[in-house]
Order: sequence, then structure tokens, then C-alpha cells
Amino acid sequence: MNIVRENRDDLTALIKVTVDEADYAPAVDKTLREYKRKANIPGFRPGMVPMGIINKMYRKGAVAEEAYRTASKSCFDYLEKEKIDYMGDVMPSDEQKEFDFDNDTSYEFVFEIGLAPAVNIELGAKDKITRYTIKADKEMYENYRSNFLRKFGRLVDTEKVEKEEALTVTLDNETMNVADAYVGLISMNDEERKPFIGKKVGDTMDVNVNELYKNPAQRAAILQVKENELEGINPNFKLTINKIRKFAEPELNEEFFKMAFPDGSVKDDKGLETFLYEQIARDLGRETDYLFTLDMHKLLLGKADLKLPEDFLKRWLFRINEGKFTMEQIEKDFDQFLDMMRWNLIQKHYVDTLEIKVTPEDALEEAKALTLMQFAQYGMSQVSDDMLNGYANQILSNKEESRKIYEKLYEHKVIEALTPIIKVTDKEVSAEEFGKIFEQSTK
Repeated sequence: MNIVRENRDDLTALIKVTVDEADYAPAVDKTLREYKRKANIPGFRPGMVPMGIINKMYRKGAVAEEAYRTASKSCFDYLEKEKIDYMGDVMPSDEQKEFDFDNDTSYEFVFEIGLAPAVNIELGAKDKITRYTIKADKEMYENYRSNFLRKFGRLVDTEKVEKEEALTVTLDNETMNVADAYVGLISMNDEERKPFIGKKVGDTMDVNVNELYKNPAQRAAILQVKENELEGINPNFKLTINKIRKFAEPELNEEFFKMAFPDGSVKDDKGLETFLYEQIARDLGRETDYLFTLDMHKLLLGKADLKLPEDFLKRWLFRINEGKFTMEQIEKDFDQFLDMMRWNLIQKHYVDTLEIKVTPEDALEEAKALTLMQFAQYGMSQVSDDMLNGYANQILSNKEESRKIYEKLYEHKVIEALTPIIKVTDKEVSAEEFGKIFEQSTK
């Protein structure tokens, strides 16, 4: 067997692997013996077909398959032995010549690889990034407090519509009457709820349900019909308000705190305020951490200035997607793909040079954090350890979800390791200011 590497000017290389009969013959003989054992040919008992017939029927195909398999394995072994970093995957080259399996016994297989550039980045105090902290204002706190208490509150009757009340109404258009229909103003914007403001029980108004609810599922719900029954219904109704209810916050007494915090972590108003500000800080921290990560990406990508085998990568993407995407579609998002590939190279460089590790324990803690966030979205702020571990392990048992978690942790640890090397300026801003900064940064 002979292996030759030829570097090309377009950041690719050809790996030419020549396999001789001695390289693939043992595997071919084994394959043919297996064919002989299983062959079911009229006139012969199973396993008794002469080898000459087996050779005539199957040998050429077996040689082609085993020769390629031997060459392919040898190519990957060579890349690993020579520590050649390549991108995408190994592909059969367009320069591959046709084989003559009838007459030849030696075959040259030509593979193409995209060469990964070396990463060489010098970081120091001259490299600067601003790390933002969003200041939680009173309005933000009140919104968090209201949303949290809403989970434990109740609806009470009230006389007049003010903003986010829940209405029980009757809809009538002479051909259709819907009693006890529900209209929730909390799901509407200010413009949509404006006609209801100031109305009282017994008041009537004309509404067009198509304008009131643009979503067919919502219209079907208020009219108490199925979506496929909406067609043909006159959307103009007379609406009569039967009941107005508004949300009432729970009384912050001992019973409430035991219900909301069964672990006893919060016992009074001051503790609740601390809890909510910590929750706000965590949520805002995810946004500022994300921007800091993006800014670190930009810094490292700019300093690395990695040249990639772009033509090769386009052809590789086209091939592995097996016609699902045209070359024009690949071109559309190709710049983003290149930055992702560049970042992967940079991250791998630092993972290797800094010997960064992500342990199963790290992954479990991250999965538990994700689980807590998911539960919080459903209003569950307290979750037992057994339930938390169960759901976290379930996430990690999914290969794709587990891969995402490990990638996220590696990225976090790389950035965490590099942050002390550069100059980071901390700056507190309002939510509005941060929104503008984020928008500008992500253009």
C-alpha cells in the first residue's frame, strides 16, 4: 500500500491511496466464503455451490467494495497518524480515475480534504470588550412581582373595565347566539382593548370577531365552534357584557409564603423582594452574557483571520445534504456557516491548548438549570431534587440535547478562561440602552 499527499493552492489536499491485491485479498476471500455459505442457487444444496461459480458471480463486486473500504480506512488512519486537521469530511475527489476491476489488481483511490488553518491568536490588555449589566428599575420589578403573584392570585368581580380584565359576554348576530363567551383583555394590546375600556356590566357594543381575533383558533374558541365551521358565519355581533372580573393579588401572609415557597426559603415581604431581584438579575444576566459572548466571538474571529477552503466546503455541504439544498441556497447563508466553522476551530484550539474539560457533573448541573428554567415558565418555582435530577438525566439521554449542552459548556469555559487576559470594562445601563446596544452590535 502506498499513500501520497498533495497540497493544493485552494487550501485543499489530495490523499492518494494505492491498494494492492495483498491489501484487500484476505477481506475479499472472507466475503466470498460468506457468500458461498449463504448462496441459494438452483441445482445446488445450500453451502455447496462451487467457489468458481461464486467467484464468477461476486468476486468483482467484492474486490471493488473491499478495496475501497481498505483505502478509505487507510486514508483516515493516515490523517490521524500525521495529525492533519481537516474540515468537513473526506470526499472522493473529482480527479478519481475509473477502475478496471476485470484486469487490474492495484487501484489508486483519490480522496480530497479541506485543510484546517492553524489558529494563532495573541491576546492582551490592548484587546478591549465592554461587559454590560442591566439595571433593574422599579417598573421592571413591579412587572416581575405582578407576574409572580398572578400565579397564586384569583379573579374577583369588578364593576368597570380598566385594562386587563376577563370578560364573560353574550354574542348575538340574530342567526347565532353564544352565551358565556370569554374575552380576555390581558392577551390584547392597548389598541385592541381600547373599545372595552370604561364599559360596565350590561353594556353592549358592536364587534367584528374577525377583527377582534385574527387567529382562527381564537375565533373558533370564542364562538364555541370548530375551526372548519367558521366559514359562512357572519362576523358582526352585538356583544353584551355579563361579568367583569379582574386579577386580585394574594394576601402576603404566612399561608401564602408556605404555598409559594414550601422549602421555607422566603418567609416575608423583604425576602420576596430579594427573591424577585435575584430572578431579574438571572434573566437579565442571560441577555448580557449572550452579548458578551457575541463580542468575544467578534474579537477572536477578527484576530484569528482564518482563511478557509470555501469552494471545498460548499461542495461538501451540497454533497452531504443529498440535493435537499441547491447551491444558491447554500450560498445564501454561507457567510454565517463560515463564521461558525471558524469559531469551532478557535474553540477547539483553546480547548486543546488550555486543556479545558467538561465533566458529566458539569453537564448534569447545566441540564438541571435548563430544567428549572422550563419549570419556571409554567409557574413552578419549587421543584424536588428527585424530579429535577430525573428530568435533567432525561435531557442528557437525548444525544442531540446532550451535544448542545456540552458545546455550550465548552464555549462558556473557553470564554471564561480568556476573559482575564483581555481588558474588560464593566458598565451599567438601562434596559432601553442595552436594547439599542444589542441591536447595533448584532447588525
